[in-house]
Amino acid sequence: MFNTMTKITVSVIGALVFFVLAYLAAGMLYTTGSSGHSPGFIIAEIEVEEAHAEETQAEEAPAEEAHTDEAPAEEAPAEEAAPVAVADGAGDLAAGEKVFKKCKACHKLEEGAKAVGPDLFAVVGRDVAGREGFKYSDAMIAFGGTWDVERLDTYLADPKGVVPGTKMSFKGLSTEADRANVIAYLESISG
Repeated sequence: MFNTMTKITVSVIGALVFFVLAYLAAGMLYTTGSSGHSPGFIIAEIEVEEAHAEETQAEEAPAEEAHTDEAPAEEAPAEEAAPVAVADGAGDLAAGEKVFKKCKACHKLEEGAKAVGPDLFAVVGRDVAGREGFKYSDAMIAFGGTWDVERLDTYLADPKGVVPGTKMSFKGLSTEADRANVIAYLESISG
């Protein structure tokens, strides 16, 4: 009986020693820097906060300059103001270029470039399904018309909802700001 108890005790202690050594070895392998507590990745939240701060400063600056004796007019709700920005083509080109990264897998910006989707060079003002040499879906051909700013905004919000049967599998851009920015960016490369 003493032999069995000794074997069990030695096995338990041996297993604990093995796990402690494995823990220490893993700690040495998977740490970086002198403190061993540096992050494995950096969250881009800082850029978003900086961009928001710049936008806020830009919005506040004109308001400070325009002092009048008149009572300030009531501001429209934010939901109503965004479509006006899209309709006017007002958007942030740099932010639009970042948003366009979602589109790059299927679309190119160079005229005539071959990709999964049609090239988007001069897309604003171009006929829908109007790029020669690209095989559009019957649904997109039937959609017809011209890609103006308002139509692009509506389509980019929900491509499959606006044109059921489109080959475009992209889920859409849910925020009005993203759509305004990417449309402004597309307008800037439209020749």
